[in-house]
Amino acid sequence: MTDRYEMGMATRRAVLGEAHVTRAEAAKTAFDQPFQDLITEGAWGRVWSDDTISQRERSMLTLALLAATGNFEEIPMHVRATARTGASAEDIMQAFLHVAIYAGVPKANHAIKLAKATLAEMEEEQP
Repeated sequence: MTDRYEMGMATRRAVLGEAHVTRAEAAKTAFDQPFQDLITEGAWGRVWSDDTISQRERSMLTLALLAATGNFEEIPMHVRATARTGASAEDIMQAFLHVAIYAGVPKANHAIKLAKATLAEMEEEQP
């Protein structure tokens, strides 16, 4: 393992949560290991581990980019991550308002629907 991989795995666990990463690691196969290594080193070890901007800001950027590019399947996971990054429900909405103006109302609308459902699930899971 490289230092970047180790840093990426630590950041990935801090942002996505121990349970999520443990499940993802258990599902990893020889086939998808190269991809998992790539995202752990690149996305988590380089981009998410950089301290130039805060994790809160990074969450907002990620959610906006996912919505703007139509990668909706990743939105619930990253909404859940806001519980650890410090991005609030208001921050999430601000990100999606930017998506509405700069990338399209239908994309923002769908992202808001997903975020709303995920935030409600998170609320129900609170003790």
